[in-house]
Amino acid sequence: MPTEFQITRESIAGTEALIRSHVRHTPVLRADMVDFGRPALTVDLKLECLQHSGSFKARGAFANLLTREIPNAGVVAASGGNHGAAVAYAAMRLGVPATIFVPSVSPKAKTDRIRSYGAELVIGGDRYAEALAASEEFAEKSGALQIHAFNQPETLLGQGTLGMEIEADLPDIDTLLVAVGGGGLIGGIAGWFAGRVRIVAVEPDGAPTLHDALAAGEPVDAPAGSIAADSLAPKRVGTLMFPVAQAFVERSVLVSDDDIAAAQAALWDSVRVVSEPGGAAAFAALLSGKYAPAPGERVAVLVCGANTTAVKFE
Repeated sequence: MPTEFQITRESIAGTEALIRSHVRHTPVLRADMVDFGRPALTVDLKLECLQHSGSFKARGAFANLLTREIPNAGVVAASGGNHGAAVAYAAMRLGVPATIFVPSVSPKAKTDRIRSYGAELVIGGDRYAEALAASEEFAEKSGALQIHAFNQPETLLGQGTLGMEIEADLPDIDTLLVAVGGGGLIGGIAGWFAGRVRIVAVEPDGAPTLHDALAAGEPVDAPAGSIAADSLAPKRVGTLMFPVAQAFVERSVLVSDDDIAAAQAALWDSVRVVSEPGGAAAFAALLSGKYAPAPGERVAVLVCGANTTAVKFE
């Protein structure tokens, strides 16, 4: 993996122009925290959960497939579910064969979505790290192009386009709360804003990958237990995003599984937004009070994924 990579606004803008016709410009919902039973505070919810394939991952997937040479064997990815669904979706749209490795903890909502896009789905172990190892072995044997979920330049640039879109939608915010797993999303977004907006990471306390890395001064292995383990629990954050996080992420806030479940329920009950656990984690920090804005602070929250069967229609 290249270590000399540097993310810039120019490279993100170039990527945005390339993928623009393949991704949705997702909406912003302005809400008052009174609606959620909390003190009055206007908050902007960026609903990236409405993106193609059900999460922000479509941006990085298209950035990879449109800028890298694709072999006849197609592409392969390891994923807790969302990245796999995004790669499968992008591959379907572009006519590329795709093989997706997922751990056994991946929810049925995500594995069904991957299969629906025509990709070959393989269960590779019980956790993301095992699925990644299996996908790497497959890539070596088959010649398929590996598309990493977060530690790949093109992935970071694709996710960075969301930062560009948020700035266009919400030019006056002070703070943006972003959930973190491997760090591709927050790395791309922080690379775009480059300190002009306060970026706060939110992680499950059972999977504090960036929190532990910032404390150690380098990516380190972290626990991987949480109701959001399918999307926010790799072993460690990516090496490419970590210098960006050190420079431009103010801090990491940890939330409990109960906080995340409450945020999911509140988003549905109050504003009828469906979110998976990982997608609701950033909002959990605000709802629980783990992140307390200063008076007058303008806060935006990224709701980044909706691949769940938590809401069913009979």
